[in-house]
Amino acid sequence: MSTVTSLNYQTHNDISEETRESMIELLNQHLADTFDLYTQVKQSHWNVKGMNFMQLHLLFDDLAENFIRYADMIAERATALGGRAEGTARMAANNSRIEELPIELTDGKDFLIAMANRFGEYAALSRIAIDKSENLNDAVTCDLFTEITREVDKSLYFLESHLQSM
Repeated sequence: MSTVTSLNYQTHNDISEETRESMIELLNQHLADTFDLYTQVKQSHWNVKGMNFMQLHLLFDDLAENFIRYADMIAERATALGGRAEGTARMAANNSRIEELPIELTDGKDFLIAMANRFGEYAALSRIAIDKSENLNDAVTCDLFTEITREVDKSLYFLESHLQSM
């Protein structure tokens, strides 16, 4: 990741500079993953076809809205710690750890499988972020990642429930 680890802004936050720098780097990495996954869910929303089109079209749109909210929460936490949020589409594309969505997908089942794989990967990365922020004694960032992970796990359940009957 190309994150600049130096602090950009002064703050009265009492978390040590070293911890804040680590958290800002972690948050910006997760911001890239989050924004990338948002765009992949929107790609699914726009291009899904098949018998369950409307249901999946609406589901993907709802899930995408969640990721925009997560991105905002992550970016604001990075800036609250005295850092700079690195959240443009190009920054996300250059730094995301989420596998790219195949362009040729159209079938609802294929999109569900692809999204379930990516949501599972994102949830695993979020759990790592929980551990890292907990290990550095940043309870607020830990809580943020816990909230996001709880919601992503629920979304993964929604995606996988569609696949269990197929």
